[in-house]
Amino acid sequence: MADARHVYASHFDMLRGVRQRHDRCRAFHSIEKCLNELTPVPSPLSSHLQVYQRRLRRLRIRQDLRASVEITSRFSGTVKRLCYNVGDMAEVGKPLVDIDVEGDGAVEEVGEVLTEAPVVATVVTTPVMSAPPRDERVLSLATPAVRRVCKENGVDITAVKGTGKDGRVLKEDVLRFVAEGSTGERVEVIGEESSPASTLAYPVVPLAEDKTVPLTGIQKAMFKSMTRSLTIPHFGFSDEFILDATSEYRAQLNAHIARDPIRFPFTKISYMPIFIKSLSVALADYPIVNSQVLADDPSDVNTIKLRYRAAHNIGVAMDTPGGLVVPNIKYVQQKSVLDIACDLHRLQELGKRNAIPPADFKDGTVTLSNIGTVGGTYASPVVVTSEVAIAVLGKMMRVPRFEEVAGRQTDKVVGRWVMPVSWSADHRVIDGATIARFCQRWKALVEAPALLGAELK
Repeated sequence: MADARHVYASHFDMLRGVRQRHDRCRAFHSIEKCLNELTPVPSPLSSHLQVYQRRLRRLRIRQDLRASVEITSRFSGTVKRLCYNVGDMAEVGKPLVDIDVEGDGAVEEVGEVLTEAPVVATVVTTPVMSAPPRDERVLSLATPAVRRVCKENGVDITAVKGTGKDGRVLKEDVLRFVAEGSTGERVEVIGEESSPASTLAYPVVPLAEDKTVPLTGIQKAMFKSMTRSLTIPHFGFSDEFILDATSEYRAQLNAHIARDPIRFPFTKISYMPIFIKSLSVALADYPIVNSQVLADDPSDVNTIKLRYRAAHNIGVAMDTPGGLVVPNIKYVQQKSVLDIACDLHRLQELGKRNAIPPADFKDGTVTLSNIGTVGGTYASPVVVTSEVAIAVLGKMMRVPRFEEVAGRQTDKVVGRWVMPVSWSADHRVIDGATIARFCQRWKALVEAPALLGAELK
């Protein structure tokens, strides 16, 4: 017995000097093994062992590839049996130790917790006076990611109340703690287990106050025009234009302009004057696209008339500092491409100063809108009541296409400059076949500038 006492005493001295948790547990297991070989246990050593058993609330340290996590016990008492030896693999769901709980009160208390009815969640708002004292063990119950968030925000993790399992501090707890630091209040949910979705909180940035302003002059005109357009049934049609030959034609025109800079107020032209002139030539073959519906009483079809307009006053949508405006170029059928370019340049310069005169907004017959300068491909434009058709030009892009030779498609893939075009027409007077044929006529003129030149008078 004296030798046994000497062995136990040396073990307890070793246990007192061990600082690492896993080494301390290994020393305790060694003592437990010696005690199991002796009956009865010497009373002095037994009392020391029970003291260490009651203080041993950290039962095991679970370690995997990502983190080392402590498994704690909610019962206080004496460890009677260890179900696994040091280094064994513990199975999930199986007991680790047998604990002799002190008295029957603890068991009854647990039974009451398990059998009592669910508690309705209650939100309690309490002022935060100071950081509550925390046990240092919360450091081991927080993942490295949570500790990094604490470090980035300058938060002491011991002052954060964990809402995870067994009091684990979650990332949401840290973020909520940072947010509460500016409000001075903490919101606690009692009687309901917290979840990441319910505890997520971020600092709230106060928004600017709402304000109500009247419509601008351009917005008022657009509001009235678009409201009247709701009575028009729209028909949409889309196609693609190949602009390789058109690009060469434009380059030749710009070379001509560069050789005579005094004659023109600009150094180069865009594609728009070519599109406008080609559209005017196509309108000569399809005058209904340039018409206007006259309906004093839309409910009486016998009084409705269709006016075919001789002038090709083609409107061009412009994005100005004051908003969207649609001035028009008058009598396009009587002007050349370069003349149209001069008129377009004048309107653009006036639009930059919001100084386009009212006369340039009157008597438009058909509209072109170029959204390609901003971006986008296809659109659904809205027809105004004074016209029956409108087209939107999308962004020109370099895309692969099968090469065509003598009107026949080959297997050779080549790059082509393609521009998407979207039409909307008043379906009360223009059918789908008419707008499709008209678009094909316009497309042929745009894609073959030589044909456009041949059509000019």
